[in-house]
This record gives sequence, C-alpha cells and structure tokens, in this order.
Amino acid sequence: MSALPLPEITAAVDLCLPNGRLNPAAVGWTRQPLHRAGLRGWGRTKRWEYWGIVTPRHIVGLVVSSLDYAAVNGVYVLDRETGVELAKDAVVPFARGVRLPDGSGAGTASARGGGVDIVVEQRSDGTTIRAAAPAIGFGMDLEVPLPQGHESLGVVVPWSAKRFQYTVKDVGRPVSGELRLDGSGEFTVDAADSFAVLDHGRGRWPYRISWNWAAGAAPGRAIQLGGRWTDGTGSTENALFVDGRLHKIHEELAWSYDPADWLRPWRITGPRVEADFHPFHLRATRTELGLLGNRTNQCFGRFTGRARTDDGEWIALDGLTGWAEEVHNRW
Repeated sequence: MSALPLPEITAAVDLCLPNGRLNPAAVGWTRQPLHRAGLRGWGRTKRWEYWGIVTPRHIVGLVVSSLDYAAVNGVYVLDRETGVELAKDAVVPFARGVRLPDGSGAGTASARGGGVDIVVEQRSDGTTIRAAAPAIGFGMDLEVPLPQGHESLGVVVPWSAKRFQYTVKDVGRPVSGELRLDGSGEFTVDAADSFAVLDHGRGRWPYRISWNWAAGAAPGRAIQLGGRWTDGTGSTENALFVDGRLHKIHEELAWSYDPADWLRPWRITGPRVEADFHPFHLRATRTELGLLGNRTNQCFGRFTGRARTDDGEWIALDGLTGWAEEVHNRW
C-alpha cells in the first residue's frame, strides 16, 4: 500500500503546541534530529532511549524509559557463539531515577535503580554509553562517534491531535569500547566490525499497540523497516542507508512470518524493498504487571535481498546483521 509522502522537515520544530497537542507543522520526516518534544505531564506519555549493539561475538540491548507511571529499564546480552542470554530488567514506580532529554542527539539520558545503571551522554560529535548490571556481571563502556554527513531517520506518526509519536531510528553507527562479563572476561568492541542502532522515542500513545521493527547493518549499508503501528497514518519509518546517506521509503510494507515458528525466514516487501530475514536466535519476553503488559518476539539474524535508492539503484542487503521483531504492548 502506498502512502502519500509527508514533507521533509529541514528546520528545528516543536512536536507539541502550547496546549500539549500535536503541532501540525511537526508532521513529516527528517535526516537529522530536529524535533523538540515538549511533552508535558502525564496522559499516555512515553519516552525512551534504546541502543542495540552488534559485535561479531555479542548482541547487547540497553533501554532507558519512562512510561508515565513507571520506568522500564534494562540490559540484555546474547553470546552469539554459545547462545547464552543474560538479562536484567528494572521496573521503577513513577520513573524515579530516570532522566531523559527533550531531543535526540544532545543532553544526557540515564537510569539508576533496580540493579540497572545506564548513562548515555549525547554530544554533537557522538555519544558515550556507560552501563552496568552487577547482578548479571555486566559492564560496558562505549564510544559511538557521529561521522560527518551521517544521516538518521526521524519520523512523526500522527494518530490524532492527542496521540502521536516522534521517533528517530539511527542505524549503522560505528561503535568501539569494552564489554565486561563476569566469568567470561573482557571483550573489545571494534568499530571495524561492530555497529550501534538508536531508537529514540517521545510521544503520547494509545493504550494498546502492536508493531514490527527490523534493522540491520554492514559496512557502508543499513536498512530500517517498520510496520503495523504506522498503518493508515500517512507516515512510515522505512529507509535505506548507503554510505551514511538516507533514502526514504514512503510506501507501507508487507510483512510475512510464522508466529508458530519465529525462526523460519521472514519476508518484508514493497515497491522498493525485497528483503528476506534469516533468524539465528529468538528472544521471547512476556511482562504482566497489572495495567502494564508486553509480549515481544525479537529475532536476531541476517538479511538477504535488496532495496532501492532514491535514484533507482538496487542495493544488496546480503550480509547485513540485525533483528526483526513483533511487539504487542498494553501500557
């Protein structure tokens, strides 16, 4: 299904009007983070920073979030060689100990409490990430530089004047540093064969929502694909990145996968996307905390297929590593 392309925004803009509703001038997409969230008070308000790190040996996920009435913060580590998973999640009432800046790319995001300590310092030239979860023997210190000319996808999804989301998907950032795991030792994260993915979110959501998300990268190429949660809004979060340059894909995509066997190949298609995703590991999580509920099936794997640039060139996706997921939230 095709969506009428929303405008590219090229100047700083407020996401919200003074009364807290969606600013119509904010609806569109960007190549650089330009939106100031300006969310006020409670009322279905969700804020988060998620970083995914892929190395030849490990996949790491870090999340700092405020969901109005609680913070849900966490650390996840997959050892790709052994299949061993480590995870530490913290649900903190009223989001105590969580700090989240108003925009992406500047300021500090942090979470302390419940056995999770994460600090993300954002600067104009890059990001420093420090994280620890002593209960699982985890520590990490990373530098994520921002190469000159590197572009990310920013999108506003307008469900209504009262329900809307601003997201930044920054895929394929170089990353280096150290990962420490008690019992396994210290591992060097090398920018030559590792990458980072940022999911920055600020918005006001419906109580129940489902989405698909896929992201993958390799040197010089990256893919960002989404679905379900944007359907019918006129907005999509689909893009191809070639040498750091964003090629916005405006069409909605068709997702095909087997919920009875998540490790079977996935297929994601549209006029400019012919992607196959081949999982090698499933991370399945369930949360039931009264009003709060989550069901996530996140597969890690490799991509094949192709996607088309703005000028019509087909770019091979073979060799990209990342994930594809289905998420159902009640929040």
